[in-house]
Amino acid sequence: MRGNPIGKRALFRNRRHASYEMDMTEGSLWKKIILYALPLMATGILQLLFNAADIIVVGRFAGNESLAAVTSTSSLINLVVNLFIGLSVGASVSVAMHYGAHKDRDVSETVHTAICLALIGGVLLGIVGFVLAKRLLAMMGSPDGVIDKAALYLRIYFAGLPAMMLYNFAAAILRAVGDTRRPMYYLLIAGVLNALMNLFFVIVLRMDVAGVALATVLSQCVSMGLVLACLIRSAGSIRLRPREVRIVPAKLRQILRVGLPAGIQSTIFSISNVIIQSSINSFGATVMAGSGVAQNVEGFVYTAMNALYQAALAFSGQNYGAAKYRRIGKTAVVCLVYVLVIGQTLGLAAYASGKALLSIYNQDPEVIAMGVTRLRYVCALYGICGLMDVLCGVLRGIGYAVMPMLVSIFGVCGIRIGWIFTVFAQSRTLPSLFVSYPVSWTATGLIHAVCLAVFYRRLLAREERLQPAGGDPRQSLQDTDAGGDAAERRET
Repeated sequence: MRGNPIGKRALFRNRRHASYEMDMTEGSLWKKIILYALPLMATGILQLLFNAADIIVVGRFAGNESLAAVTSTSSLINLVVNLFIGLSVGASVSVAMHYGAHKDRDVSETVHTAICLALIGGVLLGIVGFVLAKRLLAMMGSPDGVIDKAALYLRIYFAGLPAMMLYNFAAAILRAVGDTRRPMYYLLIAGVLNALMNLFFVIVLRMDVAGVALATVLSQCVSMGLVLACLIRSAGSIRLRPREVRIVPAKLRQILRVGLPAGIQSTIFSISNVIIQSSINSFGATVMAGSGVAQNVEGFVYTAMNALYQAALAFSGQNYGAAKYRRIGKTAVVCLVYVLVIGQTLGLAAYASGKALLSIYNQDPEVIAMGVTRLRYVCALYGICGLMDVLCGVLRGIGYAVMPMLVSIFGVCGIRIGWIFTVFAQSRTLPSLFVSYPVSWTATGLIHAVCLAVFYRRLLAREERLQPAGGDPRQSLQDTDAGGDAAERRET
C-alpha cells in the first residue's frame, strides 16, 4: 500500500522547521551561543544596511543638508518606537520560558498575543509619529535648512511602522526558540531590494530624502511578509494561525511585565540621546552630519554585541523554564567573555580605520573629522557597553524586569543628563559631550553585576530548597507570572 503523501509532506515540514530550532538547555554553551549569535550579528548588520544605504546614497548624491536630515532623525525614531520594541523583548522571554518548560499551549497563546500587540502598536505609533513629526523635530532644535526634509523622511518612515513592528515581534518569537537563521535570510532579500530602490529613487527619479524613506518602508514590508509567512508555515507551538490572532489577557500581562520595563528603559535612553542630539545640533549641520555617520559606523559594532544580549535573553529564559539554574550562570559567563572580545576588537578596529570608513558616507573633510572625534570617545570603548547589556539581558531572561530598568535609568540616563547640565555646560566641546557614554556604561554595568549576583544566589537557594523535598523548581513559573518578576515584587 502506498504511503499517505500528505502525511509524508507534513512530517518533512515538521522536521525541516525543527532543524532551525535550538534546545538551549543541553550541550556546549560555548558552541551553541556563538552558533545562535552569528546569524543574529548578520541580521543586525543587514538591518543597519537599510539605514546605511540611505545615508550613503543621500551623502553622495543629495548634499549635506539632506544627509543631516536623515541622520538626525535616528534618536527621535528610537524615542517613538523603542517602547514597543521593548515589548518584543517581553514576548521573546515569555516564549522562551514556556518553550523551555515544554508548555506548548502557553507558547501558542503568547505568539498570537504578541502578533496582535505588534499590529495594534504599529498602527497607533505610526499615526502619532506621522502627525507630530515636524513638531517633535522643532522641539529638538533642528535647523531651518534641515527640518522640512527631516519631517518628510519621518512621515514616510512612520507610515511603514506597522510592518517594522510585525517583523520585530515575529523575529523575536523565532529567536526565542533558537531560530536566528531564517530572519537573516529574509533581511538579506529585503536589504538587497532596499539598496536597489535607493539608487533608483534618488539617482534616477531624484526623490531625495523621500526616495530613501520609501525604499526603507518597502523593504521592511518585504521582510515582514516573509517572516510572517514563516510563522504561518511553521510546525509546532510557534505556528501562527491568523484567525487565532487575539489578545490573551494572561499572556499580555506576562509580555508587559518583562517588556514594558524594557520598553520604558529604552524610551528613557532615547530621551537622553535626544538631549545629546540636541546638544550636537547646536554645533551646526557639519557636526550633525559627522556625528550621524559615525553613529552609523558604531551601529555595526553595537549590533554584533547586541547579538550576545539576545543570546543571554534566550538562553537564560529557556534554562529558567527548564529549571536549570546553574546553566544560567554559565550562560552569563560565556556571553560576557564573547561580548567583551567582540566589542573591543571591533570598536578599536572601527576607530583605527575611522577616516576610511567615514569617507564611504561623505567626502567632506570637516564631516569626517567630526565623525572621528565621536569614534575616539565612544566606539573605542564599546566593549563596556556590551558587558552592561549582557548583564541586563540575563536579568531579563530570568524574569527580573523592574530592577534592571531602574538601574539603567539611573546609571545611563541620569548620568548622561546630569553630565550635559554640569560638565558639558562648563566645557561645551564635543569630547566633553561624548565621554558621557563610557562613564554611564561603566557605572550601570557595575550595578547590574551586583544585582545579578544577588538574584542568582537566590535562584540557587530556591533550587536547593525544592530538590530534597522532591519539588520541581519549574512550578515557580506560573501562567500569570513571568518568573523572577513575581519574586522581585515580593522582595521589594
